[in-house]
Amino acid sequence: MSETCVLVLDDDPPPRLDRLSGRARVVHADEKSLAERLPEADVLLVWDFLSSAVRDAWPGSGARPGWVHTPSAGVDKLLPELADSDVLITNARGVFDQPIAEYVAGLVLAMAKDFPGSWELQRERHWRHRETLRVGGTRAVVVGSGPIGRRIGRTLMALGVSVDLVGRTERNTDPEFGRVHGNGALDTLLGEADWVVCVAPLTEASRGMFDSAAFSRMKPSARFINVGRGQHVVEEDLVAALREQRIGGAALDVFREEPLPSDSELWQVPGLLVSPHMSGDTIGWRDDLAEQFLDNFDRWSAGEPLMNVVDKTLGYVPAS
Repeated sequence: MSETCVLVLDDDPPPRLDRLSGRARVVHADEKSLAERLPEADVLLVWDFLSSAVRDAWPGSGARPGWVHTPSAGVDKLLPELADSDVLITNARGVFDQPIAEYVAGLVLAMAKDFPGSWELQRERHWRHRETLRVGGTRAVVVGSGPIGRRIGRTLMALGVSVDLVGRTERNTDPEFGRVHGNGALDTLLGEADWVVCVAPLTEASRGMFDSAAFSRMKPSARFINVGRGQHVVEEDLVAALREQRIGGAALDVFREEPLPSDSELWQVPGLLVSPHMSGDTIGWRDDLAEQFLDNFDRWSAGEPLMNVVDKTLGYVPAS
């Protein structure tokens, strides 16, 4: 039996792959060489998970890897090109849940307590007493009912926030949230929320879901947070809603174009907090991602079922 070939798409080689020594041949590729090297791969590790190179190189000619792993929660950089193939796709479900939940909670507290305003006044050496919002007793709508959305909801509830969780399909009983609302309930829920958090997977149904109509349904005091994908938001509509003070503020960690160009107007929109797609990235996160892949490789080698297998029709890992 020939040695397993693990092809790694990377611009920064992942840690800990030395554990594969003697078990697999590890080959590296960049975006330019990926198509040429794909036929020799049994396993493809898309370490550069922000790259669209896999979609560009697929299907090509010759044999294909039987398993593709992306160390990210979203798989939109792989679909729809891989959807009709026999390849198994796995993702990093579980690694980012707590870090992103903490990040969202931090944003909620920062906006409620006006930490950005305090920082600016400090820089100006200006003593200005203000009153801030009480977080306890407010209401949040979390759009995305997967593990990250559930962890966000759980963390916000610990702050005294009432949480409505929105998923693809309605479920009338849920052990933590009472119920999970279907997407059809979102229009009504937006008008009742103080905080709207988007962490949905990117699908054709969710692309552009936060547009002028959605922002118009929110309360003038509502804050919007996106830690899902930049394509969930029509950025021009968000800018207009903020400039016209139709919503109270927003925070974006993901954008339609990344890195965000230096000349983008988003940098200077009043009431908008910008961060560079870092909500899930805590110290040691690369090690965690590598360990997750290596654990799944052990399963692959033993012929056991893989963890975090993506339903390529849905575009995410279904709830167990």
